[in-house]
Amino acid sequence: MIDHISVGVSDLDRAAKFYEATLAALGLTRLVTRPRTIGFGKAYPEFWINLREGMPRVAPESGVHICLRTRTTDEVDAFHAAALSAGGASDGAPGIRPHDRVRYYAAFVTDPDGNRIEAVTFPSE
Repeated sequence: MIDHISVGVSDLDRAAKFYEATLAALGLTRLVTRPRTIGFGKAYPEFWINLREGMPRVAPESGVHICLRTRTTDEVDAFHAAALSAGGASDGAPGIRPHDRVRYYAAFVTDPDGNRIEAVTFPSE
């Protein structure tokens, strides 16, 4: 099982503002601040951003994305809205996705560095 994840960012201050707003919609707050890394979580840091100076922007065609599980569709909606307000871009508006599960409600965004982040919930029918 996954304990924590991290994404590389080119501007730690800009990314901190983006992720503070976006992850707050899911109940995560900044728990750790170091010179080149910041950790967010509820009880312990489970989502990290790390400064990666001189690295190119993430290529969208890489197919890599991180999915964060939420409890409600309202949290998915709030995540998407917060990300857009904080400088992210929509890569899929909130809504039901036809998938291998009966109900898959998700939204996709990219952060200012191109990292693709998804929020998902599985509402009952």
